[in-house]
Amino acid sequence: MKSGSRLERLLDSGQFVVCGEMSPPQSADGTQIKRKSDYFRGYVDAVNLTDNQSAVVRMSSIASAILLSQEGLEPIIQMTCRDRNRLAMQSDLLGASAFGIKNVLCLSGDHQSMGNHPYAKSVFDIDSVHLINMAKKMRDDKLFECGEEMKVEPRLFIGCAANPYASPFEFRVVRLQKKIEAGADFVQTQAIFDIKVFEEFMKLVRQRDLHNRAKIIAGILPVRSAKALMFIKDNVAGMSIPDDILNRMSGAEDPKEEGVSLAVELIQQLRGIEGVAGVHIMPVMWESIVPTIVERAGLLPRPEPAGMDDETPAEVIPTVD
Repeated sequence: MKSGSRLERLLDSGQFVVCGEMSPPQSADGTQIKRKSDYFRGYVDAVNLTDNQSAVVRMSSIASAILLSQEGLEPIIQMTCRDRNRLAMQSDLLGASAFGIKNVLCLSGDHQSMGNHPYAKSVFDIDSVHLINMAKKMRDDKLFECGEEMKVEPRLFIGCAANPYASPFEFRVVRLQKKIEAGADFVQTQAIFDIKVFEEFMKLVRQRDLHNRAKIIAGILPVRSAKALMFIKDNVAGMSIPDDILNRMSGAEDPKEEGVSLAVELIQQLRGIEGVAGVHIMPVMWESIVPTIVERAGLLPRPEPAGMDDETPAEVIPTVD
């Protein structure tokens, strides 16, 4: 057991997990985290807190995770290489672990030119593979990146991202293998719309036995309109959206309902693919739809992992308000 997190225990027991995702506020208003937590409680097993997603300034993922933990939910903090050097990353991992935060998703990060501070200087002291390996050495060997020892290691369940659609296609699995060899315990993928291409990706994953070395959690992005889907297709790198899905959304009398139905159908198809250990629902600024999707996909009730400690995240995390 690497961290003892709820997510890790469920995955190790073979349960099909459900993760959610929350965008921290663009302000110091922590009540937004508390309010949005109601959309995830009882419906997901863990919730991602994004790290200045799209290079837009937001409340830090770690602070947001502390607030979320006070609501009794298990967080997954995202950590990007764009904004921190290795000193700051290691410091944040220690701090997060001290607050009982156990899950971390290691990312390169969107380029700053995409966001509201395009003139900001990017860091990229290390890349996501290096970050994964650094976190693993801290956890397993009690070593800082420089080789010095620490007295108390952070207990971490380490995740990485994968894009099954970016070109060249075959390199995506090679890249994923590097991340798993570096120490990734679980994988969250880019949003899945093209099931056929994803099935080919998973065939290559199984050929390398990667699904047995790290748990693959497939991304689901609910959309509310054909316009939103076209924006994703045109502006999000490495996306594959079949024409039949675009036509389906364009011709829908109730686009929101059609978007929910599409998400549910994709989840049901993903559950039948060997090596898929769960889904990661990314309801960009539409968190309120998560309960509906989870219920209609037949993913309730959420299981309790065997051997969970009596302490809940809310009991571990001290109240700060």
